[in-house]
Order: sequence, then structure tokens, then C-alpha cells
Amino acid sequence: MEEINVEKMSREYFDILKELGNIGAGNATTALAQMLQCKVDMRVPQVKLLEFKEVGEMVGGAEQQMTAIYLGVEGEITGSIMFLMDMTTAKHLVSKMLMGMGSSHGIGGFTEMELSALLEIGNIIAGSYLNSLSDLTRLTIYPTIPSIATDMAGAILSVPAIEFGVYGDKLLLIQTQFSDEIELNGYFILVPDVDSYSKMLSSLGIISQ
Repeated sequence: MEEINVEKMSREYFDILKELGNIGAGNATTALAQMLQCKVDMRVPQVKLLEFKEVGEMVGGAEQQMTAIYLGVEGEITGSIMFLMDMTTAKHLVSKMLMGMGSSHGIGGFTEMELSALLEIGNIIAGSYLNSLSDLTRLTIYPTIPSIATDMAGAILSVPAIEFGVYGDKLLLIQTQFSDEIELNGYFILVPDVDSYSKMLSSLGIISQ
């Protein structure tokens, strides 16, 4: 299989990754609307291939308080995926899902019930995104059991940073702005290993086996 140097990835390769990100984010937003049983509008996602050190700035700064759901990615594509939300977004989503029953007084500002609801939200959104990647590439992809964290962005991002040194020098960030009665921000961070980039692109006929 043709090897890809992620540092020197061509515009054609990046355009394909953007398209994968756009479709995945769209499907994830549909899943969110079904879960919350309300209309959810989505702006065109911003898709960027970034160095790790740039990601903190993109999500509002290393000290920005965030909630994140983290999943490993296994199967024919390996790596990790993270869905991050700022606290306003996280609290709004959990309130909608629990129909206002949450109290927001617990670990990291959330009760155990609210953390469980957020975990389900993140799991379904990330799972929907991975399913779209699987459908498009015809590759077997599945997530590991998710975990959740509420902390400063810099601390949260240290989790994929450990794997980041193993997988390469770039990661895919998809910023999705969606809204029901208020505007919300979510961020997908996909960290596939370099071989997984090759598998995704070869499955779409962009590079040779």
C-alpha cells in the first residue's frame, strides 16, 4: 500500500478528509436531534488538520473548562476519537436530555446522573460519526467503551497527546456549531494512526493498494 507522509499530505488527500468530516458531523447532528427530540440546525463544519499544540487554541485556550468523551477506535482503522464541549454546551445538552431534572452540583459541576447522560450523548454522537466513516470507507470500525472527563482543555487533551506521539504529527479537528434555541459548540478530534489514513484513502480509490 502506498505510504502517506501526513506532514506533506496533499490538498486532494485533505479534501477527502474534510468530506469525511462533513458527512460524519452531519450524521452525528441528526443523531443528536433524534436523541433530544427537537430540531437541531448545524452550520457547515470547520475541518482542520492540526498539530497537537494548535488544538488547545482552537477550542478556546488551554485553560478553557471543557467536558470531553473519549473513545478508542479499533478494527481496520485504529486510533482514538474525542468529542469536546464547552461547559455551556454540556449543561444545555444534559438539561435537555434530562428535561431540566439535573442539578449541576456534583463532580466537575455535574451529578452522577448528569455525567451518565453526557456519556450517553457523547457516545451516540461519536458512534454516529464512526459509523459514517465505516459506511463511506467500507472498513470495519468500532469504538471502545467511552470515558468522560471535565477539566481544563489542556489537561483533557493530554490524553490523546500520549497516543499522539505514537500515531504521528497531525490530527483531524472538526468544529461543529449546532443550535436548537441557543448556539452550541462541539469539537470532534480524530487521531488515526498513519496506516489508517492510508487505509481510508485507498478504500476510496484515492491512492493505490
